[in-house]
Parts: sequence; structure tokens; C-alpha cells
Amino acid sequence: MTGILTSAEDFERARAWHLTDAPDFDAYLLDTAVLLADALRVFGSVQARMFHPEDFADFCLLHGLDPAESASRDRYLVNPPLQTQLLPYQGEELGGDFVPRLVRAREDGLTLCHADLLLDGALCGTVGAEGAEPDPGVRVLYERASELFRRMLVGAGCGAYELRCAVEGPGGRLEAQARILHWEDGVVRINDEELDLVRAVLCAGLYRELPGAALLHGIQGSAASCGEYRPVAWGWRSTGWDWTPSALHLDEVEAAPGFSLGSVC
Repeated sequence: MTGILTSAEDFERARAWHLTDAPDFDAYLLDTAVLLADALRVFGSVQARMFHPEDFADFCLLHGLDPAESASRDRYLVNPPLQTQLLPYQGEELGGDFVPRLVRAREDGLTLCHADLLLDGALCGTVGAEGAEPDPGVRVLYERASELFRRMLVGAGCGAYELRCAVEGPGGRLEAQARILHWEDGVVRINDEELDLVRAVLCAGLYRELPGAALLHGIQGSAASCGEYRPVAWGWRSTGWDWTPSALHLDEVEAAPGFSLGSVC
């Protein structure tokens, strides 16, 4: 497992801890890429997560650790509550999409932890409040959340989309987004971590009966439809259980009322 600094600002903040001998952030990324390639060749499987200076400093303060000690960094990286922030490294260019994905993975991991709290520990299989076992009914609602997402995609048809959803929970809003390629043969391409987050947020909304909103927008169509493409944006709202078509504005995107999810098989 490797922790990666994801910005020049974070690199400068971490200088005092002597995490690397690189003179600047660009050199650091090059050195890190070499280390990752070597590890991938030797071990065959490598996982990485964002090394967040504030998170690390807070972790050391909480556990009475010296941030300059390598053992402190190791404990921070293997901290179980942070495992939701891990991404598999498969040889990607760090300067491309991988570093931004690490940043999103941290943000998404925090959202997953929030959702797990609302689900009384059932999402990650942890023990609930006062030692109670997680509610087995959460699994049923997780499947319902997956079905809601599936119906949105089936109703939309083939195309390239982005889904954004949010529920208003205790402790703040839970948000998720996912980029989706839906081919004309029904195959759907989506990052696993984005899919997991969407289902977790929708499930938490169902379990706690929280108000929420979802927006699916992008380009509908495919080469099989004679190259006919058109921009679309559909919206739905929930008062806690049923999701119904609704015009909405979410993250600077305007959407018309979506199709009835109950009419999609």
C-alpha cells in the first residue's frame, strides 16, 4: 500500500516530515511512479491512497505519534476506517487521471463512512450502536438502491452520462457522482468505486427516509442509431422513499422532470 501526495501544496506541507528526498512535486511524482512500477512488477497487486497532510497530522495527534517517524506513516496508511479510500494501481500515469481519482477516493471514502454511520454500521459490516449487530434489512434496501440506479440507466438508453445524487442527512449532505458509458448492447461501464458510492448514498436515504435529489445528464444516442446524439438532463426527487420525476437544479446543471422509474422494467 502506498500513500501519494496529490498536489504541490501538500508536498510543501509534508517537507518537514521528510517523506521524500525529491526537490519538487514533479520530481516526487516521477520517483513515485518508479516505485509503484517496481512494486507492481514484484507483487502483482498495488493499492494506493491519497496522503492527506491534515488527516495525517490529526491522526498523529489523536494517537500520540511523531509524524516524522516512518512507523507513524505506516499506521496512518493501514488505518482500517480509511480502507474505503484505496484504489488499485494498474500502471496508470500519475500525472493523468489517477491522481485526481485519489483525491475523489478520499472524498468518497469520507462519504462512505458517513453513510455507514447512518446505516448503523451495516454498510461496512461493523458493529452498530451499543454492540448491536447491523440491521439485516439494510441489505434489502441496498438492493432497492441498486434497482433504482438500474432503472435510471435502462430508461435513459445508450449514451454517455453523469449521474449526480444527494440526500440530506444528519451531519450534512451526502453526495455521489458517477460517469457512465451505456452501450447499445446493454453493457454499462462505470468505475467500481463510483458505483459503490451511488448505491451507498441512495441506500442511506432509503434507510433513514431522507429527502434527496438525483440528476442524470449527458449525451443520449449511439453510432447504431445512425449517429443521432442529443443532450439530455433528467431529474428526480425523493421525500424519503419514493423517487418521482422533478425539475431541479443541482451542481449548476438544470434538469427537466425525468421519466417514471416505476414504468421501467
